[in-house]
Amino acid sequence: MKTSKHKKIKASEFDDAFESGDITEHLDLKSAKARFPTQRISIDFPKNIIEEIDLEAAKIGVTRTSLIKIWVAQHLSSHHPHS
Repeated sequence: MKTSKHKKIKASEFDDAFESGDITEHLDLKSAKARFPTQRISIDFPKNIIEEIDLEAAKIGVTRTSLIKIWVAQHLSSHHPHS
């Protein structure tokens, strides 16, 4: 049986740690796995489009890549709401 080196804490203690902004000591990040398999792709955009994407990403505090993923997911869910 595999045992965790992280000590168990109560939910209220975890909530307090979360509120203080540091829960990393309570997470087992080495065993975390991606929920969905990913595949890397490359897309070329004109420079002015990249600049606009970067501005929008900065407004909401995410990376360019994250923003593009958000936009694609939103577009797909609006066209396939039951998927």
